[in-house]
Amino acid sequence: MLRVAAISFLNPAPLLYNFEHEPTATDLRTRYDVNYTLPSACAEQLHAGTADLGLIPIASLTPQLAIVPGCTIASLHEVRSILLLVKNPQGLSRDEALTHVRTLAADTASRSSQAYAHILFEHFHHTRPIFVEHPADPIPMLAVNDAALLIGDPALLAREHHVSIDEAYPDLLWLDLATLWRELTGLPWVAAVWAVRPEALTSFPTTQLINDLIASRDAGIANIETLVTEWTPRISIPASTIRTYLTQNIHYTLDPDCLRSIELFRTLAAKTNTLPPLPALNLLA
Repeated sequence: MLRVAAISFLNPAPLLYNFEHEPTATDLRTRYDVNYTLPSACAEQLHAGTADLGLIPIASLTPQLAIVPGCTIASLHEVRSILLLVKNPQGLSRDEALTHVRTLAADTASRSSQAYAHILFEHFHHTRPIFVEHPADPIPMLAVNDAALLIGDPALLAREHHVSIDEAYPDLLWLDLATLWRELTGLPWVAAVWAVRPEALTSFPTTQLINDLIASRDAGIANIETLVTEWTPRISIPASTIRTYLTQNIHYTLDPDCLRSIELFRTLAAKTNTLPPLPALNLLA
């Protein structure tokens, strides 16, 4: 059996559909032992060897890990779940306001999203704000910082409850990090991929792994309404928002543009000393 580290957020739900629903779940449990955690912890478990397969942030890829073809968590335009809030009491343009950010409170759930923010400021706006780790609560995050970075479900919740946030900070800029990345690079924003320790596959067929993960993704995309029904009680946002998020905001196919985006992201992250260099993507064959 492969030990799997998976993400307990809304956005990977379609990728894990067959692992959580019959008639496939029982069969998959004979090949995979799935444990749920945060994106950063998925990567830690892979690196430590306590997991064999993980849905990990692209910031956590190393030459020793192989990317499993087929699936990703990405966005072609607006992602909604990676939210950069910037105080702008002077009414500056977006780019001017970004250059005035000196401190940024960051949710620690995803290493990749923090790296994207570093690249945005350091490579594209030539500034180096101080990143301060903070629990994902926008009003206290902004109380003593110029900006806040929210990731995953907390970002979706902030959008749903924007009125109270806007009342506290009426000049706030609400910026979607995926939209900014697309605007600046012309490429999709990519958050995570399935990565595997190749040594774990010595007695596990590679084609079986790839086919299982792609089949699960395809089943999830075909059963979005089931996921909407399941997730509506779990997170306090409307069913329509969940539906739009899963069908329009998130892109689940690891296509050539996504691979080019990962390469550019890692190149820029290395140039800004945000992440170590990644010489080349190691794609499982």
